[in-house]
Amino acid sequence: MSRLQTEEQAVDSEGDSSLHRRNEEGTQSSHRMLGFSDALLSIIATVMILPVTHTEISPEQQFDKSIQKLLATRIAVYLMTFLIVTVAWTAHTRLFQVVGKIDDTLALLNLACMMTITLLPYTFSLMVTFPDVPLGIFLFCVCVIAIGSVQAMIVGYAFHFPHLLNPQIQCSTHRDLSRRHILHLVLRGPALCFVAAVFSLFFFPLSYLLMVTVIFLPHISKATTWCKDKFMGQRESPAHNMEPFSIDLHAPLSKERVEAFSDGVYAIVATLLILDICEDNVPDPKDVQEKFSGSLVAALGAYGPQFLAYFGSFATVGLLWFAHHSLFLHVRKATQTMGLLNILSLAFVGGLPLAYQQTSAFARQPHDELERVRVSCAIIFFASIFQFAIWTTALLHQTETLQPAVQFGGQEHAFMFAKLALYPCASLLAFAATCLLSRFSTAIFHLMQISVPFAFLLLRLLVRLALAGLQVLRGLWPHHPQQDQSEPETQSQLLPDPC
Repeated sequence: MSRLQTEEQAVDSEGDSSLHRRNEEGTQSSHRMLGFSDALLSIIATVMILPVTHTEISPEQQFDKSIQKLLATRIAVYLMTFLIVTVAWTAHTRLFQVVGKIDDTLALLNLACMMTITLLPYTFSLMVTFPDVPLGIFLFCVCVIAIGSVQAMIVGYAFHFPHLLNPQIQCSTHRDLSRRHILHLVLRGPALCFVAAVFSLFFFPLSYLLMVTVIFLPHISKATTWCKDKFMGQRESPAHNMEPFSIDLHAPLSKERVEAFSDGVYAIVATLLILDICEDNVPDPKDVQEKFSGSLVAALGAYGPQFLAYFGSFATVGLLWFAHHSLFLHVRKATQTMGLLNILSLAFVGGLPLAYQQTSAFARQPHDELERVRVSCAIIFFASIFQFAIWTTALLHQTETLQPAVQFGGQEHAFMFAKLALYPCASLLAFAATCLLSRFSTAIFHLMQISVPFAFLLLRLLVRLALAGLQVLRGLWPHHPQQDQSEPETQSQLLPDPC
């Protein structure tokens, strides 16, 4: 009898193993598909700025309050939609923390999700072109709902075939709890967009408010939980005897995925600049013959200000990327707040093609140069100040988030401070100078664009000279022996070694 049972168990185990092998045959790693998805999402988030940059302002039109209001409204809607796309990217990243492998069906479902995401810029164009017509908002919300629905289908399919799941979740006895958890993360944004789509039919301003709520919903939920635990006491988990989740779906995203998405945004912004050059600054053959006597060199010379604006804008994008790269080179772990600040910085980086459009229009519309310089300075300031905010936030938990070299008292601390503070200070100084010397606003802006790259090259030397000067001043300051003995570590941290 026992021999018969042993044979049956052996047959069952062989059947299970053969079934497992059959399931594994059609699967593959999801890494390349995730790279493709990250690239596509970063492109979609960035090209949202194109309808804003192509806002038509004729040379006869003044940059008056009506134009300023139109531009401000479009920028606000762009920021909102950019951040909603990053919410979709975050949900996609969380989803594939749970799904470890893909097969043909799951790959096609992901492509359907990406195709729906590519429709978002079109619906955004409808929103900014027809701001008083609710159809654009309705279609945008429908796209977000469709994205969430496809992601929910991916969840259902992956849990129906557990061999596609992350191995840690495959072995878990609480897969249903994991499934409900990831579905909640994937569907909460689309659920709010469904309500926004309904309200867009009869009161669309409330739709905008609900769409903004989608962006900050994870942080609102976290703050609500913290307040509830603070004032009502921390509740015991109902499943405290159950095994803990091996994957924390509320944990910050990996530093590598954040860097990959950020690099994609910077690369696309840099590419969009040259597209405008190719489109707007190629002379018409008829004009070359009639106005420049057939001289192509003379015709290209007329576009000199536009090329100057391009080089200045590309340098700005490149140096902001370099500052971002230098910062994340020393980041050990990105917290949730750092992730939010990074997305806000990227949203304004995505607005740099608009800054280029404004500066390239100086020659065509010189009477509006002051307003255009201020718009450009504001975009650069916010793109860079959020980078600086990432670093200051990281310093609050520096032992967890930063390498020792850039912590307080580290060898690179002062240099990192100067590198990240350079663009905020330069853009703010240029903005203030245009308020005092409005007649020279164009010259002030171009001077900032030219001087900042040279300041980057000399920055380490300047920081060392400044630290050496502070060392000399500290040597001239009267010493108090008791204070020196009691606080030697504090003084060494306040003034790091310049070498």
